[in-house]
Amino acid sequence: MINTLNLTGDFFTYLQKKNSYSSELIECMERTVKNLLDIKTTVDRPGMLLGKIQSGKTRTFLGVMSLAYDNGYDIVIVLTKGTKALTQQTLERLKSEFKDLNDQDYMQIYDIMVMPTLTRYERNQKLVFVVKKETKNMDRLHQAFFEIYPDLVNKKILIIDDEADFASIGFSKKKDEEPEIKKIAGKINEFRKLVKDCSFLQVTATPYSLYLQPEDIVVDSEVFKPIKPVFTELVPIHDKYIGGEYYFKESEEEGTIAYHLFEKVPQEELSVLKKEDRRVFKTEECLYSNKIKSLRDAIVNFIIGGCIRRIQDRQNQKVIKKFSFIIHTELGKSAHEWQESIVDSIVSKLADESKESSPLFDRLVKEAYENLKDSIKLSNLLMPDILQVNTEAKQALDEGHIMITKVNSEKDVSELLDASGQLKLRTPLNIFIGGQILDRGITIGNLIGFYYGRRPKTFQQDTVLQHSRMYGARPIEDLTVTRFYTTEGIYSVMQRIHEFDSALREAFEKGSHENGVVFIQKDLWSQIVPCSPNKILLSNTTTLRPKARLLPVGFKVRAKTHVLKPVEAINTIIERYCKDVSDSPEPFLMGMEDVLKIIDYVGQTFEEGHSWNQNAFMASIQYLTSIPKNEEDKGKVWIILRKDRDISREKKDGRLENSPDSYQEKGLAKEIAVNIPAIILLKQNGTAEGWRGHPFYWPVLVAPQKMKTVVFANHLYTD
Repeated sequence: MINTLNLTGDFFTYLQKKNSYSSELIECMERTVKNLLDIKTTVDRPGMLLGKIQSGKTRTFLGVMSLAYDNGYDIVIVLTKGTKALTQQTLERLKSEFKDLNDQDYMQIYDIMVMPTLTRYERNQKLVFVVKKETKNMDRLHQAFFEIYPDLVNKKILIIDDEADFASIGFSKKKDEEPEIKKIAGKINEFRKLVKDCSFLQVTATPYSLYLQPEDIVVDSEVFKPIKPVFTELVPIHDKYIGGEYYFKESEEEGTIAYHLFEKVPQEELSVLKKEDRRVFKTEECLYSNKIKSLRDAIVNFIIGGCIRRIQDRQNQKVIKKFSFIIHTELGKSAHEWQESIVDSIVSKLADESKESSPLFDRLVKEAYENLKDSIKLSNLLMPDILQVNTEAKQALDEGHIMITKVNSEKDVSELLDASGQLKLRTPLNIFIGGQILDRGITIGNLIGFYYGRRPKTFQQDTVLQHSRMYGARPIEDLTVTRFYTTEGIYSVMQRIHEFDSALREAFEKGSHENGVVFIQKDLWSQIVPCSPNKILLSNTTTLRPKARLLPVGFKVRAKTHVLKPVEAINTIIERYCKDVSDSPEPFLMGMEDVLKIIDYVGQTFEEGHSWNQNAFMASIQYLTSIPKNEEDKGKVWIILRKDRDISREKKDGRLENSPDSYQEKGLAKEIAVNIPAIILLKQNGTAEGWRGHPFYWPVLVAPQKMKTVVFANHLYTD
């Protein structure tokens, strides 16, 4: 048992002085190294360093490395995601962080695949080997330790599995990946057993990866208790971090900068961008065709946003930054070539229009200016006048300040990385078009625009949020001009995955993960039963936390002839429980079976094709009414009935209404829903804009205060 650590060694002192670690971060590093020294860690029972996406995990594990070197470790093996790009990025980052120590022969840093012959002098220094999670890399590692340099076997070794949630050791949903990953897991395990002293640390950003473990885990009653790491350390979140809370929660709040972030892309536009079809769209029409309006707006907004930021930097006598924009909708190279030709046409034709100072150019600039002004005016930042911006944009277009780059092969990325391992920003405004290589891990600086179209339904274990390279340290200046372009459907899925991710991280922070998280599904007989979370599709989950709200959004009401009967049936059920005919009766209790009938009738009033998952809504009611410890509370729901409502389908800015319940009603529901759920049942007159002129009901489910986090699996992954 180690009581004290050496905190004044050469390595930790060097990095601490270089990076000015906060006291919180130093404590996290200390606890991690102390745990590694005190507790036996293995591939099956690793230590865990848990951070948020783009939150400084690499910075933290480099600090852990330095402290480990000062406390007896001789070799660190960094396992990276299986791409050349990430291997190079990791290698460059290591060389940059430890540059002076590397130059002064305190340590040596190698890519296992391009390692020179090591002298005994070099082998007696501290060593770092960067190894891709790929069989050839693992074979080379084994060869180095057990054939060429057997003296390394007796060194004290730390294995750091970076991006551990990707291709998690021993687990994959994809059949074609599974044999490869299991091979890698086997080789790591074999390596660990053959060396004398080895610790294992996983680094991840997605806490639910710890729950989605492989076949040897069973469901125990209703609570899933996974094999957990032997210890988990949370990476402190710095005050400049911008993540899912900003993009998927704060963005719903009117009056915030984040509210202006999301820009809706029609699904049909993604189809146009998939492959060239001149019957549908011609590139020469790029500045006025509605077929690619969102992409055109995105490009122009990016150019104008970048110009505004550069004007602001210049006026504030700051270093004038370069900015980036990503287009990430398809994996196929042919799609990237097609998209490149479209974007190139937009930029070149925009340049032609700017030279002519045409009305079309002025209109496009003004539309972008007005769009960005809405968020900039919510900050204390200077908003340049439109003539300044127009002039700056003309200069950017005329002088070649805009660079368009395809990033769709490992070779491309390797050539595009700068000395620090980030994508190099070569011009003031950089547009990157790519696929899987841009998924995660690759760092892209000063990102103020992201056009995303990957279909989240294809993802299970690895979260689609990892594709969002917008997370990280983002200054307020850049956030004011940042826009995120995707379809309503994809945005909704990303919100759900964020909720799932947040709920499980919260469980870790509060220590409640020791009791597990409830995963449920409806079986063939419509019974609510536990399910094994290694089978769920993350894009089809509903997450409920204490006091959480669940409601339909974006639905349309059917014609009057289809709605009259179900609405009358709901009225009849309510009358049996509530005799008060006022518009705001006191809350009352209703039996679960009747509540489910009401929700079934509500569903009959909605047109087909809406995004509301009625099955999950009803399953949540069934589950939440079954968990109260008091038998008298089981099977009951609080009903807060409100009549004579006239909420429009959309808000004034065109967004779908997602809060038909008032602030007071939300508060009342959370107050009374202690052990059992509450439903705010809003009877709408249907005469407000967007409806058909006849009454319907709009339900809002509020989860009770006293409950464990529950994840309802709408669909399961099947082998």
